Amino acid sequence: MADAASVLEARRSACWVGVPDGSPYPLHNLPFGIGRRADGTIGAFVAIGDQALDLDDAVGTGFLDDTPIEHGTVDRDRRLNTFFGRGRDAVEQVRSRIGELLTDPSAEARLRPSLAPQDEIEMLVPVRVGDYVDFYSSLHHATNLGRLFRPDAEPLLPNWRHLPVGYHGRAGTIVPTGVDIPRPCGLRLVDGRPEFGPSRTLDIELEVGAVVGRGSTPGEPFAADEADEHIAGLCLVNDWSARDIQAFEYQPLGPFLGKSFATSMSPWIVTIDALAPFRVDPPAQDPPIADYLRTTGPTAFDLHFDVLLESAQMRAAGTPPLVVSRTRFDDMYWTPAQQLAHIVVNGADVQPGDLFASGTVSGPTAGSEGSLIEITHGGTRPIDLPDGSTRTFLEDGDRVTLRGSAGSDQARRIGLGQVAGTIAAASGGRQH
Repeated sequence: MADAASVLEARRSACWVGVPDGSPYPLHNLPFGIGRRADGTIGAFVAIGDQALDLDDAVGTGFLDDTPIEHGTVDRDRRLNTFFGRGRDAVEQVRSRIGELLTDPSAEARLRPSLAPQDEIEMLVPVRVGDYVDFYSSLHHATNLGRLFRPDAEPLLPNWRHLPVGYHGRAGTIVPTGVDIPRPCGLRLVDGRPEFGPSRTLDIELEVGAVVGRGSTPGEPFAADEADEHIAGLCLVNDWSARDIQAFEYQPLGPFLGKSFATSMSPWIVTIDALAPFRVDPPAQDPPIADYLRTTGPTAFDLHFDVLLESAQMRAAGTPPLVVSRTRFDDMYWTPAQQLAHIVVNGADVQPGDLFASGTVSGPTAGSEGSLIEITHGGTRPIDLPDGSTRTFLEDGDRVTLRGSAGSDQARRIGLGQVAGTIAAASGGRQH
């Protein structure tokens, strides 16, 4: 019996779309996204190599007539909510059929006109996000911040190991990759007194986002072992953070203006089934958790991430971005399935397109942190950039790029793509 690697290589060789070596979007990925075509119209696409298959065009060929898809896969508001809302099985049927077509020589002549180079498509936020929840699920991140903020106390608060701590974010400020992030203004302490002005400690948070597919019914929660049936797929999220604004406002009710000004979301949703080969066992949880949070089998994911930072001066000089962190997702204490089960346990419902994020992904060692406040140890250990400058937090003109992939084997790994944003000057620092 052929092993998985040889099967993948055989399918790759049969694909009539040339997929460059090392592409994040090989045939066994096929993520879904929304983009603006060269003529200004907006449609649904599937990534293959450095190309994107126009789903509306593909539907018009008749090749997808036996799948749960119809002409116009995009909602009226130009998002994938309705498609994802059909459920995991429906999405997988479409993805599987596209994979068959891309390896069928008889389909090439009719489907090739439906392909366009990805660099000719402006990728947008792929779903209409009705609700956004941000969690705090990395043991290493929570411990790092606890030691910074409470050096003389236990780093983890008593509830942290019993439930996935989270808060509702602001869905209206979720933006696509490449969009500039204006420096937020707000009240922060300056020399011990509250003062209004631009944030001085602007930070990133490397996170994994999960997009809801099939929704649920109010008052009918489901357990963590059922949650995968409600997850369409995963993406990358940069949940930008104004640390000084947050520090002054968050007690006793938690984050607000320091977190709600912008959240960047990567454009391609990698389906839960494409990620199946990269499932791993989650870390052991102690003390024992509530029944609704318990899972069986491999419910974590073998994901790997880089955080890249470049200044405006580096871009002008053509200097490559600096990798300031490399980290992984397989040891996140709370998994996406547990996070989603926690969202609905009180009777709340979820709807197609809702987004929930993992919280900052950090590892246990120096160089594996998912935020600048950890990397620089609260601003006391600056990062040296190739242009001769240093950074503790972000300055205007700085660009941060997060990129991620699933799997360690180069021949089998697939990409989550990347999400980038450049810090722009504050749009206003006056108190109104």
